[in-house]
Formats: sequence, C-alpha cells, structure tokens
Amino acid sequence: MKSSEIRKKYLEFFRKREHAIIPSASLVPADYIIPDKGSLFTTAGMQPLIPYLLGEKHPAGNRIVDVQKCVRTGDIDDVGDNRHLTFFEMMGNWSLGDYFKKESIAWSLEFLTNKEEGLGLDPKRLYVTVLKGEDEIPRDDDSIRIWKENFEKHNIKAEVSGEDNIIKDAIKIIPLGKEDNFWIAGQTGPCGPDTEMFYDVLGEEKGGKINGNFHDLVKSGRIIEIWNNVFMEFNKTSEGKYEKLLKPNVDTGMGLERTTVVMQGKNNVFETDIFASLTDKVKSLKSKVESTEQTEKAERIIADHIRSAVMIISDGIVPSNTEAGYVLRRLLRRAIRFIDQLGIPKEEIISIAKVVINNLSYAYPILSEKENEILEIIKLEDEKFRKTLAQGLKEFEKNTDAFNLFQSYGFPLEMTIELAKERGITIDINEFNEKMVKHQEISKAGSEQKFKGGLAGTGEMETKYHTATHLLLASLRSVLKSDIVQKGSNITAERMRFDFNWPEKLTAEQLKAVEDLVNQKIAEKIPVELLELTKEEAKKMVTTLSFDLSKYGDTVKVYKITDFSTEFCGGPHVKNTGELGPAHLDTNDSGRHFKIIKEEASSAGVRRIKAILE
Repeated sequence: MKSSEIRKKYLEFFRKREHAIIPSASLVPADYIIPDKGSLFTTAGMQPLIPYLLGEKHPAGNRIVDVQKCVRTGDIDDVGDNRHLTFFEMMGNWSLGDYFKKESIAWSLEFLTNKEEGLGLDPKRLYVTVLKGEDEIPRDDDSIRIWKENFEKHNIKAEVSGEDNIIKDAIKIIPLGKEDNFWIAGQTGPCGPDTEMFYDVLGEEKGGKINGNFHDLVKSGRIIEIWNNVFMEFNKTSEGKYEKLLKPNVDTGMGLERTTVVMQGKNNVFETDIFASLTDKVKSLKSKVESTEQTEKAERIIADHIRSAVMIISDGIVPSNTEAGYVLRRLLRRAIRFIDQLGIPKEEIISIAKVVINNLSYAYPILSEKENEILEIIKLEDEKFRKTLAQGLKEFEKNTDAFNLFQSYGFPLEMTIELAKERGITIDINEFNEKMVKHQEISKAGSEQKFKGGLAGTGEMETKYHTATHLLLASLRSVLKSDIVQKGSNITAERMRFDFNWPEKLTAEQLKAVEDLVNQKIAEKIPVELLELTKEEAKKMVTTLSFDLSKYGDTVKVYKITDFSTEFCGGPHVKNTGELGPAHLDTNDSGRHFKIIKEEASSAGVRRIKAILE
C-alpha cells in the first residue's frame, strides 16, 4: 500500500464517521504552542489544536481529522539510522468533548485491521499498552475492558501482562507507568492516560512466537508503535491535584512514515515509497559508487535534510542565524557537507529538491506554486555557505577552536574533526560540548522568553500588541506600498517585533509617518470588529493576504478596524484601538503611545520593526 493511499484511507475512514477533514497547519506555530517547550516549529499533531483541546470551539465542529506537518530536530545527529527523521507527517483524529474511549479504541482496531476501509493488518500481531495506575491516577481499567471486547470480535483472547511486562501466549495488553502512558502539555492543564498500539513486524512465521519483555521487544524492533490515543479526562491543578474534566477529549497520533514502513514490509522509512525516489536520485548523482555504512548514512541525511528544508521554506522561513531560520540553515549546510562528501556536483542540490517537490505536491499544492522561490532560496544558501566555507577553512589554519568554527562559520563538528585528523590535530570534543551546552542554554532562555506564557500568552499587553501589529501593517501599506505583507511576528508583554517585505532601509521620514499614523488610529478610538467568515468570504474582504488560508479550517477569524485594516488572524485583540493608549486618552491626544525603537534587516528582502506601547 502506497503512502498516498494510507493518507487517503485514513482521512476517508474518519470522514465517514462524521469527522471534518481539516488541512495541516503551518510548520511555524501561530498563536499557541506547547507551554515551556519554546517550540520554533510544529512538533506534534496536537500542537495547533491546543486551544480547542482546552475548550475553545473549533469552527469545523467537535470531530475532526487531519494529517499534520511536523519538524523535530532534537535528534538531528541520529538522522540516517532506521527511524529518525527531521520532517514527518502525523495523522490524527480528534474528539473535542464528543466520543471517548469506547469509540476511539473500536475505530482504531477497525482501521488497522479492516481490509476494505483500513490497512488490513493481522489483529493477532497487535499489542497495546495502557496506564497501569500511578500517583493519584488509577489503572485504566476502562481501556483494558474495551480492548478485550474488541479483540474478542476477532476471536482473540486478550490477557493482561504482569509487573514483569512479559509478553507470551495470550497476553495482548501491557499496563505501563505514567512515563510511558500518560500525556500532559505542560506542568498543569488537561491531561490523561493514553493507549498505544504496537505491531509485530515479523509475525510468527518469520520470527517465531513472541516471548519476552515488552521494552526489549521494542528496542530490538520486533514490535513497533504505530498509533497513540490520548484520553484527556483530567485537569491537573497548580496544587498537583487531578480533577475530572466535564468534557473529556480524544487526541490521537499515527505517524505516516512509520505506518508506511509496516505496510510495505520494510526495515526502515528510507526503503519505502516516501523516500525511495529521493534516495535513488542521491545515489545516481554520487561519484563514489561503492556503498558502505557511511555512504548510506550520508545519502539518508541528504534526503532527509533537503526534504525538511523544502517543507520549511514553503511555510515562509528563510535561512538566518536565529531561531527557525537557523535550524533551516543548519539543515541545508549539513546536507551540502554530505553532498560534497559523496562527490555530488554542487548544482545538483536543486535537482534533489525538485524530487521532494514532485513527491509531496499532491498533498501540499503550495510546493508547486512556490517551486521557483523554494529553489532560489536553496541555491542562494548553497552559494553563501560555500563562500563562508572558504573563509572558514582559512580560519581553521589559524585556529582549530571547533565551537568558534561552528558558531562563526557553520562548520559541523564532524567536519572540523575530519580536517583536524588530516593534519594530525586532536579536537577537544568535551570542550566543544561544554560550549555548545552553554550556547543552547542561552538560546533556550531566549526561546522561553519569546514563548513565555505559552497558552497564557493572551495577557493584557500581548493582546494590545496583537492589535498594534494590525495598525502597523495597515500604516506600512499606506506609507510605503499596498502589497506589503507580514513575513513574521513575535510578541511578548514588553514589545512587539514585526517582519515585512521591503527591499531597503526605511528613511527617518518614512518611519515617522508610519509611527504617526498608528498613533492617529489609537487616538481615534476605533472599534475592533471580529467577523467569523468562510475562507471565500475572508478572501474577498482581505485584499492583501499575509497568510495562506488553505492551511486553516473552513471558517476563519477576520478583524476589521473600519476600512483602515481588515486582516485574517487567530490571535486575541482589544475591542477598541483606544485601549492601546492610556486610560485618560481622548481624541485630541497626540502623544506617541506607539513607538518604533528599531528598524533593521531580517533577511534578504525582509525588514524588521521592533516597537513598544508606552
């Protein structure tokens, strides 16, 4: 079964069960993130849906299904083995206060085993884990009972393992602790037990009867996790108490890549149809024809990193030295390094990226629409890195500080070690790691500052700054050009940061005109009107869109500030522009309540304004 068919079957299965199909959200988190994670990318299928899991009404209803784009780079050094990827897709179905464990478990088993509507897997090769009970949370006996009932429909007697977690004979259900089978977004909030489904990839014919410890069987690859259903039935209070929710939710996740491995009987994702044409392309381009463990890993890294880079760029990120742009830059530069290692002509990075675009355009048409832009960004970064590389090599002859070469010239550690080895020099890896840890702590602190408040980032000042961005964008369009769009924004309780397309530095006169216009609109005390519209209605009202509405549900929010500003947005806003000034503000007040404190370049063709409300 092809990966495209798995995707289609999954969405159709749940559509028939009254789930609305919603498009993937952007890889760049919008208004909500997992608290305390400082996430630069969407890292899980549930991430864009947190507000709805917390009680906000979803415009598509209380049953939804999607395939969400995700990026995780925490294990980037492990990419190239059998299972680690930086970009992946997560299939998920969601109940927002509607059905619960009974329906969720029954549908999961049905989709996995049904030959017509589902995947047609052998139910005898399925194993499931549940919460065994820990702290104040009792054992999930409901899930155990429901699983037993559903296995019985396939004439399978499902017994529960003991404390030793040994799987043998009729044992199908393994209770595990909170570390394995409990989910919560942060320190407090909605949470609950989960049940995870595992599949015996060999079966009795190839691997013999299963008899062993559950965790050992997972580590060996004999059984592989393919689905996870979270039952959010509690709210954890700040005092550490678990209170029952009035309306529990179901949040599921099924990795498309991992499921494809199982369905195509492969040992790893790089052998499936998701990657086959991509890795074949890389193999065909290399000058080093011999195949070793090292060359195979290099091929996989190139395929994974270029694939991730294409998807990240398609969602508006460009290479830079900070935050998400830095992650993109690292992915591309790492891929370029291995391209050179395999003797692939440097210009072929574009042909590799084209394969990614061809492979995924059926699911994400924006890839075809933005193909030229994506390829141009990759080409420019390739050229820039090669110039930097030349400078870095000169620096290396003078100074072999691995961290300095990494931070200043983008040299991967393995590259510095390789160069040093050629010259009989030893690199102090411990020193590099110590400096890297310190660097990451500083970066993390910055990210936590950026995302502090997480779900609670709807405080008074953040709300004011959300509205101020609308006034700023409208003022930029009025003073500079009407087709200016938002390229990114970042809001804290202390200030706002706003990126927009403009080719050159703004003059002092232009900045003053923009600032004056924002303050004029604050003084006018204009009502901020919230409209919930269909995407087609929104497109008619919002003439210059900063966002691709195809990523969102059928109904979107539009904020209207008379005819001055009409923008699609999911963030919180004030009810009147006068709230951006002091409490005594009147229409004769000409004070500078909105103040631009800095204007600078963000990336090629993008300027950045930092501003405060006084």
